[in-house]
Amino acid sequence: MDNAIYTILNRQSGLMREFSTVANNIANAGTTGFKAEKGVFSEYISVLEGGNSSFGSSLSMGSLGAHATNLSQGGLEQTGSALDIAINGEGFFEFETPTGIMLGRAGHLMLDVEGQLIDGTGGYILDQGGTRITVPLDASDIKISGDGTLSANGAEIARIGVVGANPLTLQRQGNNYWQGDRTGPLEETAIASGFLENSNVDPVLQMARMIEVQRHYDAGQSLLDLEDQRIRNVSQTIRQMS
Repeated sequence: MDNAIYTILNRQSGLMREFSTVANNIANAGTTGFKAEKGVFSEYISVLEGGNSSFGSSLSMGSLGAHATNLSQGGLEQTGSALDIAINGEGFFEFETPTGIMLGRAGHLMLDVEGQLIDGTGGYILDQGGTRITVPLDASDIKISGDGTLSANGAEIARIGVVGANPLTLQRQGNNYWQGDRTGPLEETAIASGFLENSNVDPVLQMARMIEVQRHYDAGQSLLDLEDQRIRNVSQTIRQMS
């Protein structure tokens, strides 16, 4: 494949993936606890055969090398529900799911038919000991304090766990969950009861980024069209000379 076409296609592929990332951010601007992502582009410079690293004898290729997640806290929105909780600071809740123990920041909780505390997708939130939390079915006046202690009728039932995680190991999973290496429990992290953490996506910035990516992609497509026309002209000239 022609070097110019290969370089442009590689760039276009990265831009398409970045466009999808930005679109996903915008789609989740209203998702509780969602963290925005962005692409990290890398440049590779290859010395052409018989050349050196000076201008004109090397090939520069840009590609989407990885994704970086903005882990900054989103704003806290008051809901008034005693079972809505948000982490005010760093850390994650732990949830038991059919695919394993997951990390998450979304604290929209409810009780299932057995009185176990679950999130909106059915994951069981875990206490400091890593076990499910069960509330008596006849319990009333349920409260969650700032240190995560859950009580009913004035009696302590459990303490919701908050753990740290190595940000370099975090991998996004489905249902707004994460997987990553834990760094241990966070005893001092405050939990806000009656609040939910909003997404940290800035829709205005994301729309601006989407327009920017689209413009870069359109420019790349124009270059591909020009290169295609150049090759056609060269082929036509060769046929006419033969």
